[in-house]
Amino acid sequence: MTIDKLIHLHFLSLYIVVLIILVVAIYIKLKNKKAPKKLSEEKYQSTITGKMLDITAKESMFNIWPFVNELKRALILSKKTNESELIYKIYKDINDNFEHILLNSENENNYIVIVVNLNKNKVIGYFLINSLKDYI
Repeated sequence: MTIDKLIHLHFLSLYIVVLIILVVAIYIKLKNKKAPKKLSEEKYQSTITGKMLDITAKESMFNIWPFVNELKRALILSKKTNESELIYKIYKDINDNFEHILLNSENENNYIVIVVNLNKNKVIGYFLINSLKDYI
């Protein structure tokens, strides 16, 4: 075997090793990606302080779309859902600490509630409800 073929073989094997390492790193990163946090009943109820005010007409200023994409990626929310019809209602507690954004789901009278901590300006998690008793 000539020296040229050995050099080519060496670089080819080096290329394959680097490619395998890259594929494994991408796989590990995607596997360890966090799923959206589902709130417990207690944590969800702790965000409801008194009467919740309907602020749907005012529209929320919080950007929920990255979290909605996480819900779709985790198959909690259907990927076929029309985003213009996704938000059902928006409620805020009287202390302006929490905002609950109710999303329509595929099942009638079932909603996905995204709970936002307004003081920290971040999504706490989501909760599934089948009744609007906490908001009426």
